[in-house]
Amino acid sequence: MKEQPRLAVLGAGPIGLEAALYARKLDFPVAVYERGRLAEFVQRWGHVRLFTPFGMNSTPLGRAAILKEKPNHPFPGDGDCTTGREHYRMYLEPLANSALLKATIVTEMQVLRVSRHGLFKAEMPGDARRGRQPFRLLLRDAKGKERDDEADIVLDCTGTYGQHRWLGDGGIPALGELAAETQIGYQLDDIMGDKQAQYSGKTVLVVGAGYSAATAVCNLDELALKSPATWVYWAVRGSGSQPIRRLAADPLRERDRLAVRANTLATRSDGHVEFHAGTIIEAVETLGPDKGFKVTARKASQAIAWNVDKIVANLGYTPDTTLYRELQIAEHFATQGPLKLATALLGQRGDDYLKHSSGGPETLLNPEPNFFILGAKSFGRNGQFLLRVGFEQVREVFTLITGKANLDLNARC
Repeated sequence: MKEQPRLAVLGAGPIGLEAALYARKLDFPVAVYERGRLAEFVQRWGHVRLFTPFGMNSTPLGRAAILKEKPNHPFPGDGDCTTGREHYRMYLEPLANSALLKATIVTEMQVLRVSRHGLFKAEMPGDARRGRQPFRLLLRDAKGKERDDEADIVLDCTGTYGQHRWLGDGGIPALGELAAETQIGYQLDDIMGDKQAQYSGKTVLVVGAGYSAATAVCNLDELALKSPATWVYWAVRGSGSQPIRRLAADPLRERDRLAVRANTLATRSDGHVEFHAGTIIEAVETLGPDKGFKVTARKASQAIAWNVDKIVANLGYTPDTTLYRELQIAEHFATQGPLKLATALLGQRGDDYLKHSSGGPETLLNPEPNFFILGAKSFGRNGQFLLRVGFEQVREVFTLITGKANLDLNARC
């Protein structure tokens, strides 16, 4: 009997766990490598409430795996919008600890690079025969020790949250930003939680026009009610009078509430938020750790300068493509996502990304045989990824791996 191919899943977040669960249910040998803790990035932004309800962020297959061992496990309601911490505690953690998955997950193990045994990137371009050689995975553990591993199929589910974008014009660092990088908040700090003391009473520059920046501004305004010395400059590149665009009859109520509140804070004149549209950050000068920054910017043709204690740069995230630089991956020139999927997503452009689909199995194929990019990373710089779409991708990638059309294990639960 022919042996099942060995699968390596990179990343133990929601999509990586679902992929590993599919593999185990189909009796594939699988190893899941996570560079940090289980669902590391979900834990980092765990204080944030998801816009989408629990029913969209879980699967029948995952719930069945948990209930098999814990029949009375309490799940949120399908319509409940949980925080990241709640989602981790009530779904991801028990799923990872289920009998099906527990032995497959290796945490604090970073995959540094992936290549083909015996082949360079330029050899046999687009040739299916490359798939006869196993992948070589270069791994490093928490103590810095390196080792190799092999796999026949690799599913890259590493996400994008670990790679922030930059403050400067054109998407590259502002002057001085590289030197100040470790002192700037690029991720979603828990401003009303464990980071409250760091922001209380401080002057904070928030840069960004998305929901992450809106969340930061709203939390800082809430903090200002307790600590009135807290002050916020909110800078965005766009010229609109309101930073967050509301969607007509938005079906995601939490998202719309956030947009309304953030826009109100930006436009009122009697609060703790000073809004600056049409603003480009030109330079950041750090005055030393915990000593603040001098920031210079351009607003229309006018120069502007701020002295601030903290900078929050919620500008979005990008995929780390260095991991597969020695493989034959076709990237879209604009989004950095896999070419076929990115092209399909551009055709789905619209305000309501709840209507977006995964694009079908063919969009997951790369010139490199048996290497698949799933989850948020597959969307590249397109920030409209939903977990529901990632779960669809998992189903579709296994139709490619098994050769069985319309394979959907969730439908059997």
